[in-house]
Amino acid sequence: MAGRSVEALGLEDLGLDRAPRDHPLLYPGAWPEASGLLDGDRLWPLDGDDFARAGRTPVLAVGSNACPGQLRHKMAESGIVSPVPMVKCVVIGLGIGVSARVSVMGYVSASPFLTPGAVRELLVTWFDAGQLAVIEASERAYDRAWPPGSDIRIETDAGERLPARSCTSTGTAYCTTAPARPADIRDSVRCSPNSSGNRRG
Repeated sequence: MAGRSVEALGLEDLGLDRAPRDHPLLYPGAWPEASGLLDGDRLWPLDGDDFARAGRTPVLAVGSNACPGQLRHKMAESGIVSPVPMVKCVVIGLGIGVSARVSVMGYVSASPFLTPGAVRELLVTWFDAGQLAVIEASERAYDRAWPPGSDIRIETDAGERLPARSCTSTGTAYCTTAPARPADIRDSVRCSPNSSGNRRG
């Protein structure tokens, strides 16, 4: 980090400070371009394995929990000050759909579904017990689970296969662009509280 100041790594300087909780139309928020260690208002560069994993639970972030500003908001609200490792990864076999419901925060949440062969970049967050409790308390309308019988692979840029076996899901209702086909969140599909959704499962 030679030649870089602490301020240069600030979330505001990186454009990662705005939380969808405060700005629903920005959902899912801005995501880091590389792995990082979220430490309050700062995001430090992080090698994929350059942190202690003992006592931490890997959770795949598919929506706003991949936004440092959102995580900072949640942790600060509960008085949690410990850093959160956020590891960039490639995920094979998982799609991210648009939930057919509007959250209490005013945005339409992302929700994962099985998509054999699909490849996309996401982040794995490594929460300690206190951080995980905050996340679960903030997402009471969601389930933290893993698709049963799935062959989803999660790999770092270095080729390490990560053990994440949970992510948050709104359930089985999705907005669709075609019969029985969930809309991908990258298509920026607009939904309203009266949107009809297909239930899968």
